[in-house]
Amino acid sequence: MSRWMRKRGLIAAHNPKSEVADTYRRLRTGIEWTCRDAGMKTIAFASAEPGEGKSTTSSNIAVAYAKAGRRVLLLDTDLQSPAQHRIFELPNEKGLSTVLAGRGGLDSVAHRTAYANLQVVCAGPVPPNPSELLESEAMTELLDLAKARFDIVIVDTTSMAAASDAAIVADKCDGAVLVIRKGKTKLDAVMKAKETLTAGRVKIVGAVFNRRGR
Repeated sequence: MSRWMRKRGLIAAHNPKSEVADTYRRLRTGIEWTCRDAGMKTIAFASAEPGEGKSTTSSNIAVAYAKAGRRVLLLDTDLQSPAQHRIFELPNEKGLSTVLAGRGGLDSVAHRTAYANLQVVCAGPVPPNPSELLESEAMTELLDLAKARFDIVIVDTTSMAAASDAAIVADKCDGAVLVIRKGKTKLDAVMKAKETLTAGRVKIVGAVFNRRGR
């Protein structure tokens, strides 16, 4: 994959004056207003089905927060089909799965990026038991540590249709944003995803209507 293709989704960074970049900034502001009084710092980005743009959305929101001077951690919890290491051109030999397996800590897997204030934890090697790792106490402890060190933690998840992992992760976060791809996502899939999240007592911060895949 070419360098351009890997970076095509980071509109908030590479084309900051565009209408799309402004949309991400407004989304960031909306999330801030919703979460400020509730003290919410860990926000999961979930989607009903694959290809709805949650990885693109979460990476751009992370950049938008960083450009606003917030200390940001972007955490890729999609342990089946991760994307953030490709978007940011980072190595994926170790990452979240490494930490959850007890073979490292946050400092050893967090990558600094070209964007001030933004660090990224890639998913790491695909494990045989992703759901068990994400449901573990180690995952809870990692999120608690991240909350203490960063102003905001943006959590990219797998699609809800692919596995239960997204609901597991969202349940450990302070809130969730549901990403919906315009013209692709079916209404019944959206309603099922919303019901799954609320059944787990997940606070849905809002929804994003996205035109981009991945």
